[in-house]
Amino acid sequence: MGKRAIFSGVTRRAALAAAVALPFAAPLAAAPALAAEPIKVVATTSMIADAARVIGGERVEVTALMGPGVDPHAYRQTRSDIVAMTRADLVLWHGLYLEAQLEEFMHGLAEKRRVVAVGESVPADLLMAHDDYENRYDPHVWMDPDLWSHVLHGVRDALVEADPEGEAVYSANTAAYLEEAAALGSYARGALATVPDTRRALVTAHDAFRYFGRAYGFEVIGIQGISTESEAGLKRIEELVDLLVERGITAVFVESSVSDRNVRALIEGAAARGHEVAIGGELYSDAMGKPGTYEGTWLGMIDHNVTTISRALGGAAPERGRLGRLSSES
Repeated sequence: MGKRAIFSGVTRRAALAAAVALPFAAPLAAAPALAAEPIKVVATTSMIADAARVIGGERVEVTALMGPGVDPHAYRQTRSDIVAMTRADLVLWHGLYLEAQLEEFMHGLAEKRRVVAVGESVPADLLMAHDDYENRYDPHVWMDPDLWSHVLHGVRDALVEADPEGEAVYSANTAAYLEEAAALGSYARGALATVPDTRRALVTAHDAFRYFGRAYGFEVIGIQGISTESEAGLKRIEELVDLLVERGITAVFVESSVSDRNVRALIEGAAARGHEVAIGGELYSDAMGKPGTYEGTWLGMIDHNVTTISRALGGAAPERGRLGRLSSES
């Protein structure tokens, strides 16, 4: 199926940009025929739900368990979650020990329903080891568009298995989404390359940005570990205050899904030592922005992070991001 047949003269990139602006993305390809009823998909995280909506279009009805500001590391299923998942045609979860409190339930549900851990679509040799758990991996793969492309393939394959008649639609939408992911990766490389070498240290509430750091050449320093379940003690705070002062780091970042208590403790500790540190901005780490906003999509989430980090650390990213669509609040 060619581009003209799919998009009626509109470029794939323009069509995808329009789709991801909606709270529930419209289909990117003209389906030969819609399914009699949309297949019911339940996704744990907002990032996976976003991918399912964009790739699935009108052939899917997607429910996300975790909304803005929700921490997936600590999330436990509610009674309504259990009902939704047991009634779904397809359940998509991240895996890689991100939803640590849901793991046992998900493995049990997989014996009865179609359940897919799409985060585990990323080849193991591209994953980073988990600092706290042996034989586990850092799950925050959505921070690198190149890694996230493997997850998009995983979502597509899961949808095709659940709804084989929609394969042409899912494949076309995935191809368009991958083009946008590649463009986002290119923007990130360019914008972040403008940050001076001496300022390429990213201090955040928890260690969610290691894949980001590896992709774009930043030293990443999380106050807490990979999981927000790990605690940052007084000794850790004191060590990081020393680091801020000794290296002259002047910006740290809070996260939308993690308490800012520890970040503010760093700022106060540095101030007591005569070193001024500011909050460089709020980053989206384990959850996206508000539904219906650009930041409430994976593309907007990463655009926001890249743009915020670059500008706060002395780079030259445009104020409203890659497409000029970041909100003024960002």
